[in-house]
Amino acid sequence: MTGTVIFDPLIPWPVLAIVAAIAVTGVLLALWRGLSGWALRGLAALVVIAALAGPVYQVEDRAPLTDIVLMIEDESASQALSDRADQTAQAAEGLAAEIEARDNTELRRIKVADGDGDEGTQVMAALSAALAEEPRARIAGILVVSDGLVHDVEQAPDLPAPMHLLQTGRESDWDRRLIVRNAPAFAIIGEPVTLTLRVEDSGAAPAGATTAPLEISVDGAEPEQFTIPIGVDVELPIALPHGGRNVIQFTVPQAEGELTDRNNTALIQMNGVRDRLRVLLVSGEPHPGGRTWRNLLKSDSSVDLVHFTILRPPEKQDGVPVDELSLIAFPTRELFLEKINDFDLIIFDRYKRRGILPAIYLDNVTNYINEGGAVLIAAGPDFASADSIFRSPLAPILPAQPTARVIEERFVPMVTDLGHRHPVTTDLGDSEDWGAWLRQIDVNHRTGELLMTGVDERPLLVLDRVGEGRVALLASDHAWLWSRGFEGGGPQLELLRRLAHWMMKEPELEEEALWAEANGQVMRIIRQTLEDEVGPVTITRPDGETLEITLDEVSPGRFEATYFGPEIGLYRLQEGDQMAVIGLGPAAPKEFERTIATDEVLKPVLAELRGGAIRLEDGLPSIRNVRAGRPAAGRGWIGLTPREAYETRDVTQAGLLPPWLVLVLAGGFLLAGWLREGRR
Repeated sequence: MTGTVIFDPLIPWPVLAIVAAIAVTGVLLALWRGLSGWALRGLAALVVIAALAGPVYQVEDRAPLTDIVLMIEDESASQALSDRADQTAQAAEGLAAEIEARDNTELRRIKVADGDGDEGTQVMAALSAALAEEPRARIAGILVVSDGLVHDVEQAPDLPAPMHLLQTGRESDWDRRLIVRNAPAFAIIGEPVTLTLRVEDSGAAPAGATTAPLEISVDGAEPEQFTIPIGVDVELPIALPHGGRNVIQFTVPQAEGELTDRNNTALIQMNGVRDRLRVLLVSGEPHPGGRTWRNLLKSDSSVDLVHFTILRPPEKQDGVPVDELSLIAFPTRELFLEKINDFDLIIFDRYKRRGILPAIYLDNVTNYINEGGAVLIAAGPDFASADSIFRSPLAPILPAQPTARVIEERFVPMVTDLGHRHPVTTDLGDSEDWGAWLRQIDVNHRTGELLMTGVDERPLLVLDRVGEGRVALLASDHAWLWSRGFEGGGPQLELLRRLAHWMMKEPELEEEALWAEANGQVMRIIRQTLEDEVGPVTITRPDGETLEITLDEVSPGRFEATYFGPEIGLYRLQEGDQMAVIGLGPAAPKEFERTIATDEVLKPVLAELRGGAIRLEDGLPSIRNVRAGRPAAGRGWIGLTPREAYETRDVTQAGLLPPWLVLVLAGGFLLAGWLREGRR
């Protein structure tokens, strides 16, 4: 029970002040005039003003509330190093027992795990959430049992009481870390890109170590070994061996005594791209389809196009002197003998034998294909003639043979069942909405994959692999009708773009492929195939354990599954003869960027209310009461600030000046003053 005097004025305080000023003025005037009753008049005025102020004696029935201590227990990944988890558990139990033994004190224990993704230790976020649920006036102290490696310290809330760090870890801890800087997301195949590597030792590292071994592995292959200096930036040139994703793993073997090897490995995933794709387009004669091919290839910024259209064949005799011709001579020897290997793709568009390319040049084209080149035949009526390019050294490698028949008939191209599974022709849309073509060259399918058909299901688009290279035959020269919007047009641009890029071996258009896409610790496994079904994918985890996962068909020729990788590191995938590698998790997890326990990160927050940091390896500190504003920590002790909070259960009020008493006192003082002045 507590009692206090409060005021509940009968009139507003400003009005009461005016009344008081008038009363004081009257008393002073009486004093100046020499009236002997001025003091009694003043007492009467004082009684009236006091009554108007409404003095009340208030009695509260109070129940004391307990002080609250928040204890945050760090259970992030860095707390699993060495014996920090045991230190945390023992310290938390010891502090809990000591706090619970105190009078009028409650304990709230808050456990903090790793943040989502790669956010690290989010102690301040957990503290803010805890403070939002508790009355700030009851918080007597905040204890953080952690290694001090907090990653959201800039979000520290306004603290209502001192905060103390109970620091895990040991002074003898040391760690070695591999850092890879300036790794680009893309790099040109075969051209070196410079990465900056650094090996750093932190903590109580052993003296005398100046170098460290380094292992480099590309796509999970056998690693190469190097030795690099410690504490020095090393520039390392890396050349990507192939297009698509290249996974490069850098590893520094774990040294004896270091805290962890989780930061000794860095995974860099870079996409290999070609600098420029060089295409040679040879048009046998001018026709509308030639501009279609030219516009398509010129619109692709990654393609360097060399285009020749044969306007004046050798047999043409018009009497114009050679020195007056403005046409550019076709550099056949330079293109087909000396620089043929500089091209990624050669397109023969309605080309026929006219003596421009001797048989030895076309034989060299065959060798070019076998060694990894690509040739696309866009056939017109010339392909069915006696001068057809089929009747040349290219015949053995072409996937279809002309019958000498040219079909001049309206038809709508159709994608075959196999074509619906092939990346070049899958998902092109509904063929019922496509416009018609008006000419097809009749051919007999010999080898390769038939993706599209035309009149009476005759072969229209055939792809084949020859040696290390690729060959394609499009048995019509009317694809340009789609680009003109004839009868609604069709997916001409997408079809020809995919066809050209498949010829140039773009990884995303491979018909037999296995790859994975990572999103944090989850990978989406994708298997592209021309088969009706695939077997399970074998996953080899970073720790060497293997498991099999079954894929589901999501579209024709495409099978997928998702898998959560429990560890950060390199995963190997295999299905049949298809293999792939992928890295899960960040290249340098935030929890392991710094591993040596420290109070430097939290020191600015602790200093706000004069809290302290105590190393647990020195023993558990004692707990004392300290007044607000006083030092809250010292050698071997930490302080809590008692808040003396309470809950008011009942309030009673009684007036100090009842009306009858005011009337008696005021009237008495006035009467006494009047009598005194009258007697005089």
